[in-house]
Amino acid sequence: MSHTAHIRSHRKPRRSASTIAMRAGVAGGVLSTLAVAGASGSAIAAEPVTQTLELPTLTADLAAQVAQSADVTQQAAASYELQAERDAAATKAAKEAKADLAEAKKKAAEEKKKAEEAERKAAAERASRSAERATLSATADTGSSDSSGSSAGSNTSTSTSTATGSAAAVVSFVQSQVGDAYVSGGTGPNSWDCSGLVQAAFKSVGVDLPRVSQSQSTAGTQVGLDNLQPGDILYWGGAGSAYHVGVYVGDGMFVGAQNSSTGVIKASLSYDPPSGAVRVL
Repeated sequence: MSHTAHIRSHRKPRRSASTIAMRAGVAGGVLSTLAVAGASGSAIAAEPVTQTLELPTLTADLAAQVAQSADVTQQAAASYELQAERDAAATKAAKEAKADLAEAKKKAAEEKKKAEEAERKAAAERASRSAERATLSATADTGSSDSSGSSAGSNTSTSTSTATGSAAAVVSFVQSQVGDAYVSGGTGPNSWDCSGLVQAAFKSVGVDLPRVSQSQSTAGTQVGLDNLQPGDILYWGGAGSAYHVGVYVGDGMFVGAQNSSTGVIKASLSYDPPSGAVRVL
């Protein structure tokens, strides 16, 4: 027997094809797993990048929407505030209008009351004036009687028998105005003040007199009250400072626009004795 027959060979045994194939399959599976893992890892790693890129866009859109919503809210608030102001102004205007209407009604009532009071006073003045005229007429009739007490005739109280020419025309003019109203500043034809009546009477015969009583009291020659002639201008107060004038019409009578209570009257000199007289004609 050979000695070498029992010595084990140090040569590695050959691997079978199946073993090699198995190992190759395991290696391939491992590599496949690693590849899948790597792909998954790449996908996972890449995903934040995608989100990071989209996030600013989403944030900008949201901010724009919030800003737009805020603008709409602000506009709505402004609109509500404006409407509230308009409503408040309308309410205030309505209250003021109501107050003005009430005040207007009150004033109208007061004016109506004043007008009624003025009408009552005017009626009372007219009645008083009529009564005074009746008294003056009776006084004139009494003054026209002669010393024996007999009447000198129905025309004696208005006699202008001694007046001639322009003087007679002046006397006729003023007597035709008896009964007209007295109005301060009046110059006719139906209302007069004292100097307005005298001026108009002399203007009717072509004589221009000053407008006021102060100037009329010095417009002619001064005459005594015991030497009067029809057509003479009578004045009350001082010459140049007279406060009232009238016209002497004869027989101790004069015509003058006295005041708002009596109007234009014809009365005796004793009714209101004058201070002096001037003769123009």
